[in-house]
Amino acid sequence: MDEPLFFATRAHVLVCTGPRCGRAGSRRVFDEAWRALEREGLAYYKRGGSVRLTESGCLGQCAHGPALAAYHGDAQGALAESWFVQVDAPRVVEIARALHDGTALPERGRFGPR
Repeated sequence: MDEPLFFATRAHVLVCTGPRCGRAGSRRVFDEAWRALEREGLAYYKRGGSVRLTESGCLGQCAHGPALAAYHGDAQGALAESWFVQVDAPRVVEIARALHDGTALPERGRFGPR
């Protein structure tokens, strides 16, 4: 059996496509963000890309969806998490760019640990 391909990532971004976020348009948000990450070369499997985008089940912020959770390294190299609500595709791409570049994450819609 061939070995699976491995692509290094800096971040894993999960967009909720659960029932309530789905009704708030999260499927469209995910699809548009996916195309943009591919176009910009940020997608983990593209040359130079380092952001893994995945659809997720419920992230527990149903009243504030679509919701997004990002898992990434912090300044000390430890695993950090960042949470966002009411995201749209441009917001997902903005977050992915910041994660890819290692710059500060946007504050709008962000909640939870910093």
